[in-house]
Amino acid sequence: MSNIPYRIVVGTDFSDTAALALNQAFDLAASHERGEVHVVNAVQYLGEFVQMDLPEAAAYRLPLEEAQERLEAHVGAKLSSWQEETKRTIARCATYVSIQSPAAAMAQLAADLEADLLVVGTHGRRGLQRFLLGSVAEAVVRLAPTAVYVVRPKGAEAKVPQIEPPCPRCVEARQASGGEQLWCEQHSEKHGRRHSYHYEDRRAQSGNMGSLLPSAPR
Repeated sequence: MSNIPYRIVVGTDFSDTAALALNQAFDLAASHERGEVHVVNAVQYLGEFVQMDLPEAAAYRLPLEEAQERLEAHVGAKLSSWQEETKRTIARCATYVSIQSPAAAMAQLAADLEADLLVVGTHGRRGLQRFLLGSVAEAVVRLAPTAVYVVRPKGAEAKVPQIEPPCPRCVEARQASGGEQLWCEQHSEKHGRRHSYHYEDRRAQSGNMGSLLPSAPR
């Protein structure tokens, strides 16, 4: 029996995408004997009040204590629904309100708790100052002191250039040569053709197990 808790930090902005990330955090925590989920929401500090985006009202101003209560109630309801649906449980679920930016709030909490994993959604329709969780997820990856698990809704439209599938002729060349030949005849040419790589192929020789990494692109 392990006495070491497995701590997961997840951010929420009350959006549907954040709910997916929260459920994923519950699932991951439940797979560990002492799995914990620590949920953080970023708010804007306004003196006596904070600005919090709620499901029923964006940019809602309320006292910090009430903001904490709203977050706790929201997460508690999500946890109860997840438990009822999955018939599983976790060792602990804690909520936090932070006046840092969303990415900094998640990364800092993960550092403070020495978390094992940080879960973040890729985008959301709501959020403090209209933050999109897509950009927040990118910032979290840069800031996080631990591994980051990115949750993306199925069927979500990509906002970045699409990655092309491998060249079928290159695949045939690799299969026919048993992996010795990496590229087809066209893509072996170094004349600026699309898919052409400028690289050095360093192979381990008998008695010489130096670096096998390709050199940086030129």
